[in-house]
Formats: sequence, C-alpha cells, structure tokens
Amino acid sequence: MPSKQNALVNGLIKKEPALFGFLKAGDLVEGKVIGREGNRKLFIDLGRYGTGIVYGAELLNARDIVKNLKFGDAIQAKVINPEDEEGNIELSLTEASRQKAWNEVMEMKEQDLVIKIKPKGFNRGGLIVEINGLLGFLPASQISPEHYACPPYPPTGGGSAAVAEGEDRNLPAGPASPELQRGEQAGRTSQTLQKLVDQELSVKIIEINPRTKKLILSEREATQVSAKELARGYEVGQVIEGIVSGVADFGVFVRFTDNPEVEGLIHIPEVSHQIVENPKEVVKVDQVIKVKIVDIKDGKISLSLKSLAADPWETAKEHYQERQVVPGTVYGLNPFGALINLAHGLQGQVHITEFGSVEEMKKQLKIKEEYSFLVESVKPQERRIILKLKNT
Repeated sequence: MPSKQNALVNGLIKKEPALFGFLKAGDLVEGKVIGREGNRKLFIDLGRYGTGIVYGAELLNARDIVKNLKFGDAIQAKVINPEDEEGNIELSLTEASRQKAWNEVMEMKEQDLVIKIKPKGFNRGGLIVEINGLLGFLPASQISPEHYACPPYPPTGGGSAAVAEGEDRNLPAGPASPELQRGEQAGRTSQTLQKLVDQELSVKIIEINPRTKKLILSEREATQVSAKELARGYEVGQVIEGIVSGVADFGVFVRFTDNPEVEGLIHIPEVSHQIVENPKEVVKVDQVIKVKIVDIKDGKISLSLKSLAADPWETAKEHYQERQVVPGTVYGLNPFGALINLAHGLQGQVHITEFGSVEEMKKQLKIKEEYSFLVESVKPQERRIILKLKNT
C-alpha cells in the first residue's frame, strides 16, 4: 500500500537527503493520484519527494475537487506538514488552489494587467469583487469618475478622460445642515454603488497581501492608461471646442467635440476674469464653448475659458479714475469686505474696515442691490479697484 511505500521513501530521504531535496510547510507541489481509501484518504505520488496524503478535514474540504479525480490525474497540492506522526507528507488541495489563485493575481499585478470584473456586492466604502475565487475590494475612491464621483475635487490638477476626484457634477448649490448633507450624500453613494453591481468594469490590482488576504483594486488606474494615451493627442496652448458635460462648485467639465472620450476641467479661477462663486453663473450643461488647454499632466487636461476673452483689467484705467463716483451691484459679502460688480466686466472691493464689522456691513449692503461708490484707487497690475460706499 502507499503507506508502506511512503515510509520506505521517507526513511531513504533521512539517510540520503542529497538524492531528494526537502519540502517545507507552505510549498506547492504537483503529483499524480495513485490511490484512494474511500472517503478517508487520497494518495498522491510526488515523485522524488515520495507520497503525499490528503485526509481528514482537508479531504472533506476538497470534496468538490476530489469527486472528479481519476487514477493518474495530475494535481497541485500544498504541503501542510512535511512529515506527520506517521511519516506522511500531509497535503491540502484547497490551500493549493487558494495559493495558486494568489500567485496568479500577484502575477497580474506585476504585469500591470487590466482585468475585467463584475462586482458581487457593495458596502458603504466601495464594491466587493471576486478574482480567481478570491474576494477583493474596489474602494469608492478608486472608481472612475465616469461611474462614481467622490468629494472633494483637488483645487489644482485638471480633468481628462479619467476626469478627476470631484463631487457629483450637478448637485444643486445652496446651504444645508451637516446632518442633511451627510444623509443625502450617503443615500447617493449607496444608489450609485448599487447600480455598479454586476456591471463589467476594467480594473488593475494596486495592493495585494496573501497573508492578510488583502486584495485592493482600482478602476481609476485602469482608465488612467487610456487617459494618458488620449491626452497625447493634444498640447498646451491648443484651442478646442467642447460641450459642457457637468458643472460643480469647483469648476466646469468639458467633453471634447472632436473626441467625446476626452474630458477636461476648467477650474473655477479659469472660468472668468471676474470672481465667480459658482460656474453656473457663466455656463450651463450642454452648452457648446471654446476653451484653451493650459496644462496636461498625468492624462489630466486643464482648460481655461477666460484665456479666450479680453482681459478687462488691461483697459481698467480707461473706465475708472480715482475720486470718480460709479454705480455698482453687490455680488458677495465676506469677512474681508464686499465684492462689487462694476461695468466693463470689472469688480471692485470695499474693505471691511469701512464698516467696522461684518454685521454692520450686512446692514448697509444687500446682495444684488445697486449702490453708488467712490473709487479710491485703481491698480490694474494687482487686479484691484478699491471702493468706498458713497453716503447720500
């Protein structure tokens, strides 16, 4: 029987180790099925290592694998114990299958492969996926903006086919309580993630640790490759036509008309020569506009709308002089003072010290109301016109 053969071989290994080589717990081995004792034991010929045996809980756990095995079939196994109390090489088939799966996904990561997956489920943090029978996780922050957008968008950097890390592009602006905002955001997150379950996504493996069974994926990394490729077709300074595909507090998303797969971002300072609180005041979704490419970095394309418009500050002194009384409309009030919209696309400022306090300023000025102001100074180089409220 295989047990006698195993004992003889193991005895020879002890006397002549150079003829054999050594196995240790955790090694993956390959052998052929040479015998079986009902549902109790499975014997595997490991060649120069001797005979391995699968039994007990390991055989029970591998019943789905074992039921289709025939005499002479080749199979991989993992060494649990290179020599048990009876001198057997104790093996596991399920552990081998898992380790083989881990080895394969590690190769996928090393080769930087793009993998197709379909999420099995989701939780508050992202999507639950399966690769080679191993459970993995695709964090919400690593889902491409095409499928999911997460706040906040960084103040610099730009957008592209991979777009960027930004809030939902068309969320309505306006104040809301922190509790309400969190509740609404959680609801939107769950709905968005749920829609991605069973949807085919392209991902890359970005972190892997078989010991802790950690397998982290990224859709952003997979799409970033194509974003970089697409961005290579454009250059800084180029003027392109695009369609406004989304508007958020931080800027405007523009999809290129010559290649709808490419999307850039106009950060809010590049929307207008004037200070604007919300880009929706300047553009709207589906509007066709021309923009200038001002930066391309890591596949992200930054755009400018104001670069194609005449700079009103170049002619500011032609329209405004010191001690001049001019009309202006209150655009915004903040702790530093008031921002006033003037004619000719310019804005002026009234410093908070003119009022003494924010409360007093709010008593004297109302947003969207027109008042008369006295021009104190005009400084085009600093892009500033200093005003005082004219007392009537």
